[in-house]
Amino acid sequence: QVQLVESGGGSVQAGGSLRLSCKISGAIFNDACMGWFRQAPGKEREGVAATHTKAGTTYYADYVKGRFTISRDNAKNALFLQMNSLKSEDTSTYYCAAKWGVCGGSWYDPQWFAYWGQGTQVTVSS
Repeated sequence: QVQLVESGGGSVQAGGSLRLSCKISGAIFNDACMGWFRQAPGKEREGVAATHTKAGTTYYADYVKGRFTISRDNAKNALFLQMNSLKSEDTSTYYCAAKWGVCGGSWYDPQWFAYWGQGTQVTVSS
C-alpha cells in the first residue's frame, strides 16, 4: 500500500521559513512526477511545485518562484519543499502527491495525481 505522509507544517510570521517533508512508503517512485499542492478553505487545490524523480526537472507556480524549492532524497524516498520569505497568502494546507510518468504541462493539475498525503497545515501571520 502506497503511503505519503507530510510533516513540517506550522505557524510562522511573514518573512519566515518552513521546510515540508513527505515520506513515501510502499513504492519507489523512480520514474514519476512528484509534487506539492495546496488548498485554502473555499479554494481549489493548486499546484505549487513538482519534480520528475528520474529527469530531475523542476516546475514552480509563478507565485512561489524564487521563494520555494522542491527537492528529493532518493535514498530516503522522501520529497521536500523549502519555503522561504513566506507570505500570509501562503497560508494553506499543503499536500504531497505523486503520479507515474512525466510531469509535463499538466504538473500543476491535481486530477492527474493518483497518490496523496493527508496534508500539513501552514499558517503565516502578517
